Amino acid sequence: MAITPLMPVYPRSPVRPVRGEGVYLYGEQGEKYLDFASGIAVNLLGHGHPHLTKAIQDQAATLIHVSNLYGSPQGEALAQRLVDTTFADTVFFTNSGAEAVECAIKTARRYHHAKGQPQKHTLITFSNAFHGRTMGTISATNQEKLRDGFAPLLPGFTVVDFDDLDAALDAVTEHTAGFLLEPIQGEGGIRPASPEFIKGLRKFCDENDLMLVLDEVQCGYGRTGKMFAYEHYGIEPDIMAVAKGIGGGFPLGACLATEKAAAGMVIGTHGSTYGGNPLAMAAGQAVLDVVNTPEFLDHVTRMGERLRGALEQMIPNHDDLFESVRGMGLILGIKMKTDSRAFVGYLREQGLLTVAAGDNVLRVLPPLIIEEEHVTEFVERLSEAARHYDVPQAAA
Repeated sequence: MAITPLMPVYPRSPVRPVRGEGVYLYGEQGEKYLDFASGIAVNLLGHGHPHLTKAIQDQAATLIHVSNLYGSPQGEALAQRLVDTTFADTVFFTNSGAEAVECAIKTARRYHHAKGQPQKHTLITFSNAFHGRTMGTISATNQEKLRDGFAPLLPGFTVVDFDDLDAALDAVTEHTAGFLLEPIQGEGGIRPASPEFIKGLRKFCDENDLMLVLDEVQCGYGRTGKMFAYEHYGIEPDIMAVAKGIGGGFPLGACLATEKAAAGMVIGTHGSTYGGNPLAMAAGQAVLDVVNTPEFLDHVTRMGERLRGALEQMIPNHDDLFESVRGMGLILGIKMKTDSRAFVGYLREQGLLTVAAGDNVLRVLPPLIIEEEHVTEFVERLSEAARHYDVPQAAA
């Protein structure tokens, strides 16, 4: 048998973690890695955080799963906290970011359907976006590497250039339901949208009764120094998908919506077997306990400024490799002059974990609990690795 027991859809690296502690991961042979990838912005409290660990342990000993056919005191409590924290009036819990985006898409379409306008079913989305790997979410992007081999894709999406307000508004037709976007593109290369773009979309939606749908799966939950990235823009969405950091490593996502936007989401329109299970809710409560405080968010802001400043100081020493830094808080990207994926592989060999992104960007996504010494360690080791890196030569 040639195929591996794990379906070979990932180009898995030689890094094989078996244990984590704080901002470090440890491999099978005791190898130690400084983790500035955080499971792609998931492990926002690092590894083995005592409050999160105890919450999961205590809940696992009490109740892990029951059907959503029953009442959910656990889900109701976490949903209320999220409603109190955000623009939203209601929450649907999922198991992943892709599921949260799927729910957001359905909510936007169902809003217009409930108003007697089923022809308004198309969402305008944006180039180089990443919304997940389901059929719906790959249909919402123009990234061919995600779409290749999966035709026919689902209708109902129009893709235009990211951060181009005129292009977005010109694409509106009588079939438009709203706009779906990441306020900071993650996989697309850590590209924050401009305030003019976000505010312009919000204004247009208000004037034309359309839905502004944000995908904050990667950039939300404290990573920018605010609980959610939309707060930096002085606007509120109608619908928002979140995941990754929301469970600190436990599989959890959520679709948040205003009462108006969720008008069509009535009994029977959506569901999930595992979504909102008591164990996930316990993890979500524990993460929110830690992250949703002014002190913690101020810490993220300070560490983000410290890290960005140190990286900007380092770049001129390696201007053959690095070009610039972009992003907000602790969702940062280093624009490279060479293949970022090859360099990420090299850094793994040096015990540094980062993530590649589009546009030859090196994503820097540390746990939000990092301290000054971790910033110093990361930048020093990154600089040392860059000093000895031999840029791969392109094939002739």
